[in-house]
Amino acid sequence: MSPLPPDSVEFIGFVAPRHTSEIHPAEGPPIDRDYLKLLAQAHEWGGFDRVLVAFYSTAPDALLLAGQVAAVTERLGLMIAHRTGFTAPTVAARQFATLDQLTGGRVAIHVISGGDDRDLAQDGDHLTKDERYARTGEFLDIVRQSWTATAPFDYAGAYYRVEGGFSEVKPVDAIPVYFGGASPAALAVAGRHADTYALWGETHAQVAELIGRVRAAAAPHGRAPRFSLSVRPILAETEARAWERAEDILARTRALRAAKGLGPAAVPQNEGSRRLLAAAAAGPRHDKRLFTAIAAETGAAGNSTALVGTPEQVADALLDYHDLGVRTFLIRGFDPLEDAIQYGRALLPAFRAALGRRGAAEAA
Repeated sequence: MSPLPPDSVEFIGFVAPRHTSEIHPAEGPPIDRDYLKLLAQAHEWGGFDRVLVAFYSTAPDALLLAGQVAAVTERLGLMIAHRTGFTAPTVAARQFATLDQLTGGRVAIHVISGGDDRDLAQDGDHLTKDERYARTGEFLDIVRQSWTATAPFDYAGAYYRVEGGFSEVKPVDAIPVYFGGASPAALAVAGRHADTYALWGETHAQVAELIGRVRAAAAPHGRAPRFSLSVRPILAETEARAWERAEDILARTRALRAAKGLGPAAVPQNEGSRRLLAAAAAGPRHDKRLFTAIAAETGAAGNSTALVGTPEQVADALLDYHDLGVRTFLIRGFDPLEDAIQYGRALLPAFRAALGRRGAAEAA
């Protein structure tokens, strides 16, 4: 996949190796190959551009899962989460470049530095958050050199030292780097390296403020990143039914947490989750149809805010974020397979039609 034109719109879905969500307890073995295949193909058939393959410390390996997703699809792009610090950057660069060549240029990397000390400790990482982001900056310095260098290179940093580094395998095109994190340390690295900066599904005011800060961090480096918004659309044939479904999902989330013996969610350590909780503290509904109650229930653990309405109404809400500068939408449902199918049948066409009508009106 060639780099996207600056103003093009991209939709990213989400694949997991088994059926699970906030309202569905994990079923079956850690890897259900048939389910993974069906979920990946549902996204391809639905017109998604990419799918995110997530990372956490007890999960199956994201890079290998991405290879399987590529094997059962033909054009679907891969957004592979990679936590820096556990694989040498020269090795990681060769791994991603190799997969990019094998898949005909379908690879992107979603660089994460880790927002939960307990999760990181499971893999033996005990650096502070600022140290992790500093390490990520060095990691990306080296990865980019490995992907582009035509001769061996040296690198001397606080966390990595490379002597004569070189990779014979290069990406088909430039591998896009997606990057998240809202702390000052994160934004410093984002300004240098993010091709697409990823935001949670925040309020319009929060999104506009953070986009401004990222652009300011990128400007000294002569860079102009794209922006991605992660949100959980809850759709139904009428607005009333969609809000009923949203409240049902909230109730089922609470019930499943109670069944697991989970009490009130702990205060999150990462800035992005704290920003979601700040919005939730001001009320469960914001702007046209942003629903924050599920984020409040789960401690804003990851992508946990929703846009609620008919496909046309949610498409209109996405256009509001488009007006703020967002060009990538990372969407996934609480019923992962069924929602992916519904997004492909109704939401993506509704959004593209609305964007097309707007473009035609502006050109007239």
